[in-house]
Amino acid sequence: MIRGGKSYVSAPPAFSADAKRLLVCTGTAVSIFSTSTGLQISSLEGHNGLVTSVIVVPGNKALSFCWTASVDGTIRYWDFAVPELMKAIDIKMPIFSMVIPSIMFQPGKGAREDDSNAAHVFAYLSVENTQVQQNTPKPLRGQIRKCNLTESRLAGGALSETRKPEAITISPSGKFFGIRNKRKLHIWRVPAVDSKLMIAKKITLHHTRNFNVLAFHPTQAIVAAGDTSGRILIWTGFGKRTFSDGDKLMKGRSMNNEEERDGVRGDDDADASSTWHWHAAGISVLSFSSDGAYLYSGGIEGVLVVWQLDTGKKKFLPRIGSPLLYLTDSPDPSLSSISCADNQIHILKMPSMEIVKSISGIKLPYSCPEIYDGICSKFSFDHTDGLVALRTANYRIQFYSLFDDREMSEVQICERNHQPGDDVRVIVTLVSLSKDGSMMSTVEVKLPEEGLGGLVCLKFWASGPQNKTFSLSTVVYEPHRDARISSLAFHPTRQMVASVSYGGDFKIWVCSDEIQPKHEVLQHSGWMCHAVGSYKNKPMTAAAFSGDGSVLAVAAENVITLWDPNSNALVAVIGEMQMPIATLSFAGKSEYLVSVTQGSKPQLSVWSMSELSESWSYKLHVEAFTCAVDSSSFAVLSLLGKDGVILLFNATDPVPLAMWSVRKAQGGGLAFLNSDQLSNQQNILDRNRPQALLVYINGDHEYVIFDPYNIEAKELSLTRPGSRVAPDETGHFGYSSIYGELPKFDIKRDQTVAPSAPSQRPWETIFSGSSHELPPLTKLCSDFMESLLERRTAMVE
Repeated sequence: MIRGGKSYVSAPPAFSADAKRLLVCTGTAVSIFSTSTGLQISSLEGHNGLVTSVIVVPGNKALSFCWTASVDGTIRYWDFAVPELMKAIDIKMPIFSMVIPSIMFQPGKGAREDDSNAAHVFAYLSVENTQVQQNTPKPLRGQIRKCNLTESRLAGGALSETRKPEAITISPSGKFFGIRNKRKLHIWRVPAVDSKLMIAKKITLHHTRNFNVLAFHPTQAIVAAGDTSGRILIWTGFGKRTFSDGDKLMKGRSMNNEEERDGVRGDDDADASSTWHWHAAGISVLSFSSDGAYLYSGGIEGVLVVWQLDTGKKKFLPRIGSPLLYLTDSPDPSLSSISCADNQIHILKMPSMEIVKSISGIKLPYSCPEIYDGICSKFSFDHTDGLVALRTANYRIQFYSLFDDREMSEVQICERNHQPGDDVRVIVTLVSLSKDGSMMSTVEVKLPEEGLGGLVCLKFWASGPQNKTFSLSTVVYEPHRDARISSLAFHPTRQMVASVSYGGDFKIWVCSDEIQPKHEVLQHSGWMCHAVGSYKNKPMTAAAFSGDGSVLAVAAENVITLWDPNSNALVAVIGEMQMPIATLSFAGKSEYLVSVTQGSKPQLSVWSMSELSESWSYKLHVEAFTCAVDSSSFAVLSLLGKDGVILLFNATDPVPLAMWSVRKAQGGGLAFLNSDQLSNQQNILDRNRPQALLVYINGDHEYVIFDPYNIEAKELSLTRPGSRVAPDETGHFGYSSIYGELPKFDIKRDQTVAPSAPSQRPWETIFSGSSHELPPLTKLCSDFMESLLERRTAMVE
């Protein structure tokens, strides 16, 4: 079993003391990357829940110790050079954020656990109080707690309570830490003397808008905060005030009322601050430079703004292309890292802010906002090379290696002149790859503004022989007039693509390499329309080629039409479903065709091409399905709420071969992969290479690859506790009985749906087929006269 698709940006990373390694929270583990190569070196495995904090012990560059915290309620101490777990502390409360004042790591303050003369080391935690009753009005579930790491216990009660756990920010000097709480900042002064009897005191700053983030100056008593409107507020000299519980910076205010103020100007401390404003939306990144001369800010625009603290002048890091989440300093002043919402971490050379290396994970779901109400392809797979293609927010397609768990390349589908706060008006809706992954076809839709200016664009791409860097071959504007494309299908062996549209027609496109004589040298290789078809002007909703490419199946709303792609002749029409058909696929090279309908009456159906009838069907809400290339097997991802089950079938038998329960199935996908790409280390069978592999990608874009035919795989867990996919209430996940947890299926062996085929009475169907396949006029007239004669004979009788 191979797992991958981890999020690199769920929590801020941390540099090692020598700045040569970057420790990144990745699900239930901490992955360690080289800052020079961007490749993963090792990982820290041991937590049973999402890791939310990693703190490297500063000081001697030869040392490699760190603390980690997790929602599993534990704090762990590691030697990450080995790697080895040295200590574990269980506080029995989910930890969402942890900071350790840097003064704790000064000589004599407990930098090493084996130092018997070290003083106590304390951490400040943001935890969730799980004891609060759910039905309590406005429950305060978030708490700030102090933990004695030396004695492995919590110290005292809660320092503060909030509606939910909030992230803690600590000053580089280790003297202050604080949290944002809606329109307030709570700031604590760390006790000067490290004593377990000392209690941190706080002040509170107010504003009329919600805060997103705060930052402390490295040497001076200056705090900056960014709000939801894009403003930056800077308070100078706050540390000179007297700290006490509930005290306010401004005098003459209530000290006991901790309830939220609804924009009352009298409770706004902005008058005591400086205000800067450039960002058009909320600020998510705020950090002072290591020398304190500059302030960095960033947000949804994907731009890092550098403010000169003395003058307020600003300059910009060239656009990164994704919303910014975290900016992390390193012990080396010439290096920093910036984490982005598209699951990338960039290593920056300071102060020029040049990107010297990037760590790219799989694109996360929110990397591509869904503002389009039509059909969009979630994933497209290169079954041969084990790649998945995903749409991204910046009009790109990411090619990600599922076996190697790393990005291979990105393809820019169309250019975007991004401006802060602008509306996305172009959506890449469909992506389809050829069987060998050498060709790609994409569809982009420009949304109309006030009912005008809509545009559909079909593009064909070709890749190089050694990489997945695609080059644009042909662009077709409005390929189906003003109708949108619902599906794309590649021929399994030829350079041929079928596009179907809601406008009631489909088109077959061929590359000029296919039709050009072999002895002629091509000046320009491009794609052109080879044939056009339609059926009763019904919307075309799905298409698929058979395994040998001899048949093209096109869904005409609720029926399936079968065509000869070479002559473009209608062969047969089968089925009549209650709902429009959403997806079609042939089960490998077998005679079986699988169809899926969605809506109020969803259904999975298997059709026999030899009998032109439905073999069997289930009433299932199918989120995704995939068919094997060289066998009659197929797998189905069926939804049960937001979770679901994976069912493995042989097309000849309605009884599932196996079933796995999975989490976060909504938005997920399935695909069979060629096992030839497995290395010896990745081979999930010790002795025999599997005949095929199945990959499941959940709604959070985490994935697992396994051998579905291995009998041991039926007992494997496809979800991992504590990651972005969680087990059920009982903690159980994995294989389920195919009889115990299946929903009520409607298995139909004897179908009453009669197939339709070319009739012996041609006058009855002569006008019901494709509009472009009318017979010659001489045959048309004779058939028409024959029908009139038959009608007249019937009237006489």
